Amino acid sequence: MPGKRKSRRQFGRVRKLPSGRYQVRYPGPDGILRPADRTFLTTTDADLWLARKRIEIEEGRWLDPAEGKAMVQDWAARWLASVGPQLKHKTWATYRSIIQSQINPVLGDRELSSVRPITVAEWVSKMQTDGMGASWIRQCYRVLAQIMDSAVDNGMIAMTPCRGVRLPRMPQTEPHILTPQEASEIVANAKAPHDLLIALLAFAGLRIGEAFALRRADIDVGARLLVVDENLAEANGALVFDTPKSHQKRVLSLAPSLVDRLSAYLDRLPGGEDTLLFTNRAGNPLRYNQWRKAYFNPAVAAAGLKDVTPHDLRASHATWVADRYGVMTAAHRLGHSNASVTTRHYARPAAGRDAQVAEASESWIGGHDIDLGARGGHGDSPQTGEEPPASR
Repeated sequence: MPGKRKSRRQFGRVRKLPSGRYQVRYPGPDGILRPADRTFLTTTDADLWLARKRIEIEEGRWLDPAEGKAMVQDWAARWLASVGPQLKHKTWATYRSIIQSQINPVLGDRELSSVRPITVAEWVSKMQTDGMGASWIRQCYRVLAQIMDSAVDNGMIAMTPCRGVRLPRMPQTEPHILTPQEASEIVANAKAPHDLLIALLAFAGLRIGEAFALRRADIDVGARLLVVDENLAEANGALVFDTPKSHQKRVLSLAPSLVDRLSAYLDRLPGGEDTLLFTNRAGNPLRYNQWRKAYFNPAVAAAGLKDVTPHDLRASHATWVADRYGVMTAAHRLGHSNASVTTRHYARPAAGRDAQVAEASESWIGGHDIDLGARGGHGDSPQTGEEPPASR
């Protein structure tokens, strides 16, 4: 009786090598035969591998191995070029710097498919050993994660290696929340017109770049309004005018006394509607470090304060507004699209509130309620910090 004839293999090819192991080749969706990434001890092992590869192709999960051989540096450059038009100039410059200084020197000449979570963990560990700060390391990691996520989305690799990597903890730093009176003291001790700039940080909650970018046309004296639609940022030594951080234009009401002072200043300011309100002595846009050293720090010292940053004024404004008018109002004033950002990074419990809660709870125990009223001294006045009348 003739022996049983072997069934013809329906997918892929298997051949025995001189070493005794078996080599596999399979057709991709494009019909091109590709070798497996390893050899097999038995034909059974080879057939099982082919069966799994066939299912990958049929389910649309197959990735061309050649794609994963692209270098990290090449894919990073392609990714940055694709997202660049949607990024603010400063963000784009930061991403490019991270890619050139941190990613490419260590990972750039590796194939995408060769990068594993342990590779990323070692890269993060090296940055820590080199003495880099937690904030910078986490930012570098986020950029690499975006690059790898893009590689996954485009079928270059099956899974991102940026997973399960422990990042250094951010130090817990709290903003220095000032009282309105303390903020007013800083304003009073600042040289003109920088006293107005500092007042806008404290009593309008502007970002420093937004204040630096203000122009004559942004102030509506009659309506007592300020339009925030531009931001001045510094990237790699170059000053760039761009949209605000959230890309959102916002309109803020100003305290009458602050508007009066701005109006008097505008009457003396030469130039047209596009004239910057605040410049250096040469008439050029301000640079943060120079401005802080020349004008802000001396005003803080003269007010008898220390360890105060321009950003602390914005955080203080958020706290005053949130305490009296709610987090949503504070979020609008600060230009946050999400109020959780306001509470997480800016607004803090106002001093004395917990004691007031305890006093109120005594009445609650008896089944009653009392109105303790809002804590005073949260006004926008740059002179006294007094609360403006309700009609304002």
